[in-house]
Amino acid sequence: MKFLKIIGLALLIGFVGIQFIPTRLNQDDYIPKSDFTVVYEVPEDINAILQTSCYDCHSNNTNYPWYNKIQPFTWYLNDHIEKGKEELNFSAFGDYSTRRQSSKLGSISSQVEDGEMPLSSYTLVHWDAKLSAKEKEEFIAWMDSLAMEAR
Repeated sequence: MKFLKIIGLALLIGFVGIQFIPTRLNQDDYIPKSDFTVVYEVPEDINAILQTSCYDCHSNNTNYPWYNKIQPFTWYLNDHIEKGKEELNFSAFGDYSTRRQSSKLGSISSQVEDGEMPLSSYTLVHWDAKLSAKEKEEFIAWMDSLAMEAR
């Protein structure tokens, strides 16, 4: 029993200790000229979908939830965001080549249509990020029209 208490105490000390490890947050108030919403004239309803369902993981400005202040959740979130930005960064979208923009627009559309985006792990906590059938349809149609223009 004493052994379990020592292990429990060590885990508690470790958990408290990792709370003091600083992390760099993905937050930038500056909206660059290359941002998707600056490059394209985005309708208000589509912009609302982008901000609510996409930008937290796919831009340079994440609206962090309350639990991001607790390690190891912050590490998990930041890793997830970095991977999301590697795949698609709406803040740098205007810097992509025309061909890459067209490809990304098609990918966005197909992934939303297939239910791959937004991720279910994200919508589990962020209920407002879940798209209704109507929102999905409008979003896909608008992205498809942009992809056609970009070609």
